[in-house]
Amino acid sequence: MNAPLKKKGRLSGLLNDTAADSVIASPLDGQAASESSGAPMMIDLDKIHPDPKQPRSRDNPGFSPGSIAELAASFGPNGPKSPISVREHPEIPGHYMINHGERRYLATEFKGLPKIGAFLDNDHNEDDQVIENVQREDMLPREIAAYIGRKLQQGLKKKDIADLIGKSPSFITQHAALLDLPEPIAKVFNTGRANDVTVVSELVTAYKKNPQEVGAWLEDENQEVTRGEVKLLREFLDEKRKNEQGDRDPDTVDLVSGQTDNEAGNDGQGNQAKKEKEADPEKLKKAIIQVEHDGRPARLILTRRPPADGYAWMKYEDDGAEFEASLADVKLMALIEG
Repeated sequence: MNAPLKKKGRLSGLLNDTAADSVIASPLDGQAASESSGAPMMIDLDKIHPDPKQPRSRDNPGFSPGSIAELAASFGPNGPKSPISVREHPEIPGHYMINHGERRYLATEFKGLPKIGAFLDNDHNEDDQVIENVQREDMLPREIAAYIGRKLQQGLKKKDIADLIGKSPSFITQHAALLDLPEPIAKVFNTGRANDVTVVSELVTAYKKNPQEVGAWLEDENQEVTRGEVKLLREFLDEKRKNEQGDRDPDTVDLVSGQTDNEAGNDGQGNQAKKEKEADPEKLKKAIIQVEHDGRPARLILTRRPPADGYAWMKYEDDGAEFEASLADVKLMALIEG
């Protein structure tokens, strides 16, 4: 007989349901094992109940009928080899509530099996569930945001939440921003049309400048809300704003003078351009501070007030997403002239 599986730390259950099914050594022979022996118990499915406070919502793709059926097909005749984790039900004596492994439970039920292997862990809580799912990237951004919102209401600070689930403070800040979205953006986010945190952040930036246009763009339910589409939207709105401000091509020929703006020395709006002073080679016209954050190139936004001491607003170079982060989490790369 193989050695019994010993209970480990809070991050020990981070394998996904299908992969974990193939690595557990404990045999499940249909006999209920002693709770103190370290071996899993075989529990009747009708005595096990899903946790109503499960951090993953029912519209999570992992709970779709197709996903559950696929997982059930991977089981052998005795069900999953990886035991689920349960705690004693707080209201029904002799029954249990699922800590983690609800997909395995549903797949076992789908397969028509009467029992499932389980370990008893009465110390398991919501934080443990979030850690397991967030590290496996099984939780949707809005599920993570909802959890962060609950913790903030309990009085925890963002840094405390970051330490609790093993994520960076900027990760917590980005997801906390999802709790207070403009109504049109909140609608596409809550309905699942936009699940990418970066896309939502880009939409918020565009909405602040052009609320009517962005709102109308989002009303089209056939409109894809992706990074590429949002980038095109922002470029279109920037170009539209320039045209509305009266900017014109400096090579446009003036009907009165017969000269272009460049030839006449005008600034494109009929005003005489000021002669530029000879540049001082020792001074930077516009300083750009380039940094690295989470392995990605970014730059500091020097025109936005930091949210707190030791923090700053930044912008990723690769996709233009703006975010706030601790200066302790960034690496200074270069100071250049813009």
